[in-house]
Amino acid sequence: MRWLLGVCAAAALAQEPARIAVDVQLVNLTATVRDGRGALVAGLTKDDFDILEDGAPQTVRFFARQTDLPLAAGLLVDFSGSQDEFVKRHRRDIESFLKSVVGKNDRVFVVCFGNNLRLVSDFTGDIDVVMEELKRFEKGERKYPRLGQDPPRDGGTAFYDAVYHAAEKLRGAEGRRALVLFSDGQDNASAHHMLDGIEAAQSADVLLYNVRYTTSEAEKKRTGSRDVYGQRVMERMSADTGGMAFNASNENPRSAFAAIADELHSLYEFGFQSTNPGRDGRFRKLEIRVKQPGLKARAKSGYYAR
Repeated sequence: MRWLLGVCAAAALAQEPARIAVDVQLVNLTATVRDGRGALVAGLTKDDFDILEDGAPQTVRFFARQTDLPLAAGLLVDFSGSQDEFVKRHRRDIESFLKSVVGKNDRVFVVCFGNNLRLVSDFTGDIDVVMEELKRFEKGERKYPRLGQDPPRDGGTAFYDAVYHAAEKLRGAEGRRALVLFSDGQDNASAHHMLDGIEAAQSADVLLYNVRYTTSEAEKKRTGSRDVYGQRVMERMSADTGGMAFNASNENPRSAFAAIADELHSLYEFGFQSTNPGRDGRFRKLEIRVKQPGLKARAKSGYYAR
């Protein structure tokens, strides 16, 4: 009987189809395309693009136009001392942004930060809920969960930590992924560095849109170098992730929000399996070329192969 059971078991195993594990890791890439006048270009197909990684052509395995995909976005609001004079303006501009960008299938969350990060409103499509929670935080309510596992700080501004943890929160979210930051770009308290925030956004395929609020003219004269550094930080982070940076002191924020909304409804998404299978942790430069003359694509500058 034992012999018969053994034969039956062996026969069953022989009939079971072999299981093959295939590790296919797609590199995701989101891009916008503009013409020579700066107008967004829609209606392109996969065959209109060439993608290169470290100069080597890649084969696109996945392509989509994200017009109809839901938006998952995080709003990062700086409540540090350097932004005291902009608190009410932040709230007004955030409400304007939400009304111009968020649709019925979209979801947003809000993180307020100074020395620590607070998740003031989790993912929701209800603008009224977002604004109510933001008002409570503005009035002094601090019974909101902390975002991330970094140790609490007694002072300073954790700008990079806010970007890093918010990008991680968006990782794997369905549809278009973006962070919009309302700050001056200054940091003196983060556990993470600027490049950590950029890498987190790049690996999660998150676009960073920075709306910069600078201090008064008198304060600019006193801290001019820091002001310029914050500007460069915000511009660098937006450029390396495929987003854009705006200066709320020089342009109407509503125009900036309209530009962001237009971009988020005109995105192209690509997925490719790298011809370099190694995962050595090194940075790999990405380039998107549009075959049609006069068109230029903007996307993240690359990713780390981890």
